[in-house]
Parts: sequence; structure tokens; C-alpha cells
Amino acid sequence: MIRVILCDDHGLIRRGIRDTLADAQDIEVVGEAGDYTELRGLLHTLGKDNPCDVLVLDINMPGRSGLDVLHVLKDEGNPVRTLIVSMYPEDQYAIRALKAGAYGYVNKGGDPATLVQAVRTVAQGRKYVTPEIAQMLVESLTAPVTEQAHHKLSDRELQTLVMIASGKRLSDIAEELMLSPKTVSVYRARVLEKLGLTNNSELTVYAIRNGLVAS
Repeated sequence: MIRVILCDDHGLIRRGIRDTLADAQDIEVVGEAGDYTELRGLLHTLGKDNPCDVLVLDINMPGRSGLDVLHVLKDEGNPVRTLIVSMYPEDQYAIRALKAGAYGYVNKGGDPATLVQAVRTVAQGRKYVTPEIAQMLVESLTAPVTEQAHHKLSDRELQTLVMIASGKRLSDIAEELMLSPKTVSVYRARVLEKLGLTNNSELTVYAIRNGLVAS
């Protein structure tokens, strides 16, 4: 039996994923979390004697993002294998997530059967990539690629960019990420500098044009 933990801040999304996995006879959801703090508690409760095999993790969460969680788990040497399930398009976040330690990346809008297949693959210790991601990886190896400016952003800077472009104020971002407003302002300044932009309106246009947020 493959033991799975779900971590997503939207209860309805977790329910949908849970119901999808429940149809598979060899998969059991043993815990759910809405943020990093709850996830840490779950992992501690399960412990080494009763660990989970796969963590199904969203990228966009309050506090620590999914990418942050990947870095923490990797630094701690946690053996849990992580499958990212996100609303964001593969071409913007999949490679970044895989580099951060994820075993796979699946879009939430995809076929439910794909999620089940991905969980089984990751549970076996193998990487799961969609044909689209595989093509991206091949192209990155066989052809020179002009790197987009936002690829130079750190995970936290990219998260700040997306949240600003989604219409959130710096104070709201600070509260959601559990950071000081001053720290968020520093991230914003770094994003503007790296992208060669001057204000939030230009940030929003950039994010929409590059598919980082919905138009």
C-alpha cells in the first residue's frame, strides 16, 4: 500500500485529490495539511516507524511555498518523495521544482489518471515527468535556449512577483508569507532590478505576457 500525505491550502482541492486517489486500491491517504506548519506536525506524528511514501504538494501556499518546503526537506535529508501538483503551467515551474528536489510535477487541470500514475511512479523512487516536461528537458540539452529574465529570480522572488501581479498589496504578501513588510519590499526591489522594470504595473504586464499569472 502506498501511503500518501496531501498538502494544499484549499480544502476543496485536497478533497478532489483525495477522492481521485481513493479510487486506486493500492493508495491510501494517511494525512492532510493546509500549510507548512500542519505538514511538519504530520511528518513528526507519523515518524520513522510509520512514514508516508509520497507527499503530494502544492506550490502556492501561505507561509512557506511548496518550493520552500522542497528545499527544507532536502536540507534535512527527509526521505519522503514529493510530487508537485500545481495549477501553474509546466513550462514555468516544473523544471524549477525538479531542481529543488521534487520527484515529479503534475498540473491540477490534467487527467485524474495521470495523478494516480504519477503517485505510483514516485513511490517507486522514479521521476515522473509528462511528455511536455520531457520535451522541455530534451530541448534544453539539444538546443541553445535564451533564458527568460524571470528564470534568474530566486524561488521567493518569483513568488513575490506572482503575488504582486495577482493584485496583492505588499502588506498582504508579508502577512501571507509570514515576513516583515520591509523584507517583502526588498524582494520586490530585487525583482524590479533583475527584470529591468520600474513599477507594479510593469510587473503585472510582464507576468501576464510570460504566463506566470492568468490574464
